[in-house]
Amino acid sequence: MDWQAFMSDTEDNIAKLSKEIPETVKGFGVMGKAAKTNGALGEKTKEFMALGIAIATRCDSCIGFHVRSLVRLKATREEFCEALAMATYMGGGPSFAFSAKALEAFDHYSAQSGAT
Repeated sequence: MDWQAFMSDTEDNIAKLSKEIPETVKGFGVMGKAAKTNGALGEKTKEFMALGIAIATRCDSCIGFHVRSLVRLKATREEFCEALAMATYMGGGPSFAFSAKALEAFDHYSAQSGAT
């Protein structure tokens, strides 16, 4: 999968929809900011939770968004793979396939950021 092109198209489509439903988007943004705020759980933990949900719901664009956040938050490949193991355990075969897709995205964005 060409993650760069896929996410660029996704962001373009979201921008178009956002112009049509600005109040919904504003509310979604407020909710997202509140959910990601560091508290008892840090942002990285919360992004791993979101990744697990993205895998379980088979949402390619969600995988892309949350993988990019995890790379930004300096998630290690070891942490990432352990999270994928749990997602696979909880979701079975479909989550196994989408976990593999998430690992591909992680490797792509890690290489882009210079992380190894």
